[in-house]
Amino acid sequence: MQRPSPANLPPLDPAAQEHSAAMAAHLRDAIAANGGWLPFDRWMALALYAPGLGYYAAGNIKLARADDGGKNPEGDFVTAPQLTPLFARTLARQAAQVLRQTRTDTVLEFGAGTGALAEGVLGELDALGLEQTRYLILEVSADLRARQAERLAAFGDRVQWLDALPDAFSGCVLANEVLDAMPVSIFRWSEDGTVLERGVALDAARDFIWEDRPAPPALADAVAGRMPALPGYVSEINPQADAWVAAMGRWLERGAALLVDYGFPRGEYYHPQRAGGTLMCHLRHRAHGDPFTAPGLQDITAHVDFTAMADAAQDAGLQVLGYTSQARFLMNAGLMDLLAQLDPSDAQDYAKTVAPVQKLLSEAEMGELFKVLAVGRGMTEPLTGFARGDRLGKL
Repeated sequence: MQRPSPANLPPLDPAAQEHSAAMAAHLRDAIAANGGWLPFDRWMALALYAPGLGYYAAGNIKLARADDGGKNPEGDFVTAPQLTPLFARTLARQAAQVLRQTRTDTVLEFGAGTGALAEGVLGELDALGLEQTRYLILEVSADLRARQAERLAAFGDRVQWLDALPDAFSGCVLANEVLDAMPVSIFRWSEDGTVLERGVALDAARDFIWEDRPAPPALADAVAGRMPALPGYVSEINPQADAWVAAMGRWLERGAALLVDYGFPRGEYYHPQRAGGTLMCHLRHRAHGDPFTAPGLQDITAHVDFTAMADAAQDAGLQVLGYTSQARFLMNAGLMDLLAQLDPSDAQDYAKTVAPVQKLLSEAEMGELFKVLAVGRGMTEPLTGFARGDRLGKL
């Protein structure tokens, strides 16, 4: 099955082309070693995480700088913490409630990006009187880890990096745009009502092509349990994200995890009109749908099925504490109070500060597409971020 070629993608320099060629050769070898076909989740895992070659494992510049409005041509995308420090400061206020309620002093962040979120959270926690808070980071990208260490050096040994999941943890967990980067399985409902798994093969020219095969029973049963048979329907399912949340039930002893990402509840995720799935790629600020373009140089993501995340948490013995849009969560958690502290008399500076906040809150941009799901254990009081507009009933 051939794929459409994305248009208007930026040119790549010779070094980038060489790196992508090496990644592509590695992927071709993996396909050959698996008999000429590789399930997409395994292909995606290699493209993103293969040592020294994958997008998150190699030394590529992934995130745009905040000081140029996220327009750095060398970056691929910009995240909420880079848009404005007010995002991190607001998240810190919710984290502070978790730490105080559980009498703990540790934050654990997964995938800390440039370190902007950690810097803002620690600074705000200090301002709130929680100067003893420790900050742990689990980061798979070597170059991002180095950037984090440089940015967070002023906090000394309060910040530490982990190489693996903790055996036990109590405190507040932060995961901003982590779930969307976990490798997904792609499926298609055939005309006779069976589930096919989409994988990657090679054509005569050794280019990557899609190829569907009968899904293994476990995958077919999982898909059938989430949506009705719709002939020709293509979408994703993310057992790795399910397992990641379920594992939290083993190591999160006391506290709460705030999962911030773009996605939908299941009824919207598998809506009949969303018949092509949610897979998306980002290369130099260009979004497109072809994962085979420039492997090793571009991000590959899929939206999050938040119903699946909530189910996995409950099945693992965790509480589902809240679910709402990013806009509603930020307003509940104290963003408006932080904005009220600004001086509007300096119109230029005020506008510069408020503009990215509008992007975080706008229903047409990040405010509605991004959601916040909170899960935890041992929490006895409602979290402020979900005080109004909680959508647990829609999961």
